[in-house]
Formats: sequence, structure tokens, C-alpha cells
Amino acid sequence: MSYESTAEPIKVGYLMDFKLPPGFPEEMLADFTQCFDLVFEEAYEQGLMDRPVQMIYREVEGLPKGSVKAVIDAFGELVDEGCLAVFGPNITDNCVPLREAIEERFRVPALSVTGTDDWLGEWTFAFPQGSMTDEPIFIADLVAKRGLKEIGVLVEQSLIGDSYVKNLRNACRRKGIRIVAESAVAQTAQDVDEAVRALHEAKAEAIVHLGFGFGIVFVNPALEALEWDPPRFTTTAFQNAWVNPIMWNAFMGWIGVDQYDEGNPIGQDFLDRYAERYGGRRPEYCVPVVNRDVATTLVRAFTDSHPLSPRGVKEALERVKMVPAASGAPGTRVSLGKWTRRAWMGAGYLVARTLDADGVTSHLVDRFGQE
Repeated sequence: MSYESTAEPIKVGYLMDFKLPPGFPEEMLADFTQCFDLVFEEAYEQGLMDRPVQMIYREVEGLPKGSVKAVIDAFGELVDEGCLAVFGPNITDNCVPLREAIEERFRVPALSVTGTDDWLGEWTFAFPQGSMTDEPIFIADLVAKRGLKEIGVLVEQSLIGDSYVKNLRNACRRKGIRIVAESAVAQTAQDVDEAVRALHEAKAEAIVHLGFGFGIVFVNPALEALEWDPPRFTTTAFQNAWVNPIMWNAFMGWIGVDQYDEGNPIGQDFLDRYAERYGGRRPEYCVPVVNRDVATTLVRAFTDSHPLSPRGVKEALERVKMVPAASGAPGTRVSLGKWTRRAWMGAGYLVARTLDADGVTSHLVDRFGQE
């Protein structure tokens, strides 16, 4: 190939602010990045982009187990390596303080799956895998549709938990649902016997858990000790079920908020291509379809960025409009704008799922707004 025909790759950072546990399946870790690789490679092969994309992966331990500093330092390293955009961090407790550093120091666009509106700003865009404002409305809807009137709430002691519970109180009031007890639990896996017992003594008809997810680990054993098996609902913390068998077992019997919907033809077509490219593996859970939507949006931005600079990419992201999404229910779209920083459009970007006992699969329970 001639000198005139070659160009350096576009660099994109992938900042994972959560260190995956020992023994995390290698094929699932590959799902995180290969979804981006597939979208970027297809765009280059089809001539939609005139240069390849190189993804630079960083994995650090942010909150709840580590520190915000580790996340900010890693973001700075990705910027120093020349990344024009960064996917991550994705945990609310890390995103909110990082946003200030991005605006004051880095000024490079960042895309996150965090659910807090406090992330949204000039340089910060969200593909929210749930939302502190939306999920409580969806959960209240799920509870009401099942004829339940009185619930008990387990709230993780964190920014995530606090944000969720404030909005759940309002959503329940509008649906005529009474919160008979609220119990605080740790953000990490700790003894929850007393907290669960308080909900039982309050005669709650169902349990709602609000938080990042690690606080739920010992809830099922506490319920078994009480010989109590109420309906139970949780947030997009449910998506942690794929981390390891401990988390899968913790979410067994729960209805959780998710973004994988097997009825979405865009997502199913993407997984077909993924299986063809990567040896037949067809990962049917939220991460692949979510990451496909983020990658597709970045391709749109890179091809429309003039110049190809952090600010150019940021302004091009604002011009991404009505792209069919692989995640969420059929009909979900991705749209951004100068004053629009939340990507997925339509109530169906969230669905409800429950786990199967095989430790691998889950199935659809409900779609928001569908009676």
C-alpha cells in the first residue's frame, strides 16, 4: 500500500472502572471489546471509514471497592495516549466526580452507561443502562401490574441508592403503592439479616432492592432463614448476574431491569454477525447489544468529525440522530443533540427479565409501557 493511502488509526479508550473477579470467563471479557471491534471493522471494510479504529482498554478498581482517584488517573492516561473519545467509566459514584475533571482538565468526550443525569454535560454523554429517574417508575409499574400494594425497600448506602429511593417514593405515591419499610444495606456484600427481617415484620408484600448490586448477595439466604419467598424486584443491578455464579445465585428469583430483548431484530441480526465472526459464540445478554449501540454511534461521529479532534468528535456526536438500536425493545432509537446527552429514545429501552436456573440464560418478563 502506498504512503498516500495509509493513516494512523483512530484511538478510542475503554475505561472499565470495576475489576472483574478472578475466574471471570475469558469469552465474556472478550464480549466487552469484540462488539466494538466488529462494528469498527465492518465500517472500515465497507468503506464507511477511511482508517481503522484502535481500542485501548484500561481496567481499574473504582468505587464501590476502590477509589475515584484511580478512575480519574486512568482517564488521564487514555487522553495522553491520544484517544479522541472514551467509553467509560460506568459506575455512578465514579462518573459524577470524573465529569468535573473532564470539563476542567481533559475536554475529551466520554460516553457512559451510568444512570445518573448528573453525568450529563458538555463533554459527557450517556447510554444509560437504566436510569435513577426512569427505573423507579418502571419498577413501580411492574409492582402495580401484579396487584401489589405494600412493599419493603432495601437501599444500598451510596449515591446510587440515595438517588433511586428518592425517585421510587414519588413513583410509588403516583401508583398508590405504600412503602411500609425502608432498610439500609451496605454497598458491598455484608450481613443483611436484620434489614430483611425488618421488611418481613412490616408485612411487606414484595421487596425492592435499590443499588449497584453487591448488597444483594446475602438477601436470598436471609429470606430462606425466614421461610419467606415474596415477589422481589431490582434495578439494572440485575445485569451483574453475569459477573460470576455468586451474583447469578444472588439474583435468582428476582425480576430485574435489563436491556436485552430477544424480540429486537437489530440486536438479533448483530448477534448473528457476531457469531459468524467469532467462532459461533452468540452472547444473549445486555453487554453485546449495548456496546454495539455505543460503537455504532462512535462510527457515525468519527465519519462526521471535521476536524478529527476531541471537540470535532464531541460536536459530531451531537449530530447523531434516530439510529436503530440493538438494545431495548423493538423500535428503540439512538438520538443525541446539542442539548441532548441521553442516547436511547423510547420507553422500551428498558425491559424486565428474570434468570433461569441453568446459570446461563434469562427470559423476558415485561416491557415498560406494555399492558
